[in-house]
Amino acid sequence: MLEHALGARHKLATAAILALMCVLGYHAVFGANGLLAYEAKRRESQDLQRQLQSLEQQNAQLQDRIKGLKSDPKAIEKEAREQLRYVRPGEVVYTLPPNSNPKPASSVKGSQLPAR
Repeated sequence: MLEHALGARHKLATAAILALMCVLGYHAVFGANGLLAYEAKRRESQDLQRQLQSLEQQNAQLQDRIKGLKSDPKAIEKEAREQLRYVRPGEVVYTLPPNSNPKPASSVKGSQLPAR
């Protein structure tokens, strides 16, 4: 009888350990800090790192532009011409209206020259 009780206790302990290992394994893979969450956070970290590098490059370009606008007369003139539409005396500026939907001349009906 004692042997039977020890055997049952041994089986119960083994089953409990297996159940505990299954719960721990499930938590290690699917839990809040499991492997799947780790992989998602790693991908997000890589994406944020790429965004950071891109923004740092943009920042460096803008810093160079600011430096040029503070000290380079040609850069200042270029910006004034583009943004403020400044011109030198004697220059003529042609502005074109915005073209919403350009069509090639051959596709417009009646645009061909009449035969002579």
